[in-house]
Amino acid sequence: MDIKLNEMEVRVIGCLIEKKITTPEYYPLSINSLTTACNQKSNREPVVGYDEEDVEETLQGLIEKGFITEVFGSGRVVKYRERFTQEMDFKSAKTAVITVLFLRGPQTAGEIRSRSARLHQFENLGEVQKILNDLATAENGPFIIKLEKEVGRKENRYFHLFHGEEFINTLGIEKESTKPVEKSSEIVELKEEIESLKNGLNELRNEFEKFKNQF
Repeated sequence: MDIKLNEMEVRVIGCLIEKKITTPEYYPLSINSLTTACNQKSNREPVVGYDEEDVEETLQGLIEKGFITEVFGSGRVVKYRERFTQEMDFKSAKTAVITVLFLRGPQTAGEIRSRSARLHQFENLGEVQKILNDLATAENGPFIIKLEKEVGRKENRYFHLFHGEEFINTLGIEKESTKPVEKSSEIVELKEEIESLKNGLNELRNEFEKFKNQF
């Protein structure tokens, strides 16, 4: 794969995809709205503090690459629409996986399933793993890579390759070959289901605490 994106480009694309799916009534996004989405504290890893000038410069680069287009709203306000998924020919399931990896960094299959619920409904972990396999072995890819298990982690994580493989080395994370993702045994799948439920419960608890603190 010849495409290489920096961290800001990945964040901008990820935010545009996310908002297109989850809040279509506010899409496409203005510079102000997109900057707010990039700097959002929930569902983002890491949390960043971009300013509008940085985002605008990043958008111009993505427009040149053909991944973003400008549209004009009321009052001639310039808004932005992503073309990345169209260019990559990513359908709903692949789009959901890539978007989570763009916005949240390396993730396990269970984390991807729980954190992509608003983007695409995966029936089970087997469906997630099939998409991971497709992305890892695509003829015009690979688009993702399976990382070695880290100390203290029970499951492998996956990460996108749109930064380039050399970027993985800067993270200090070992990577496995881009062979097809092996089919999990029932025990491994059950463990990932439990881990996914735990992650979902923790996110619901955090959202509840935020809501409770508003009153």
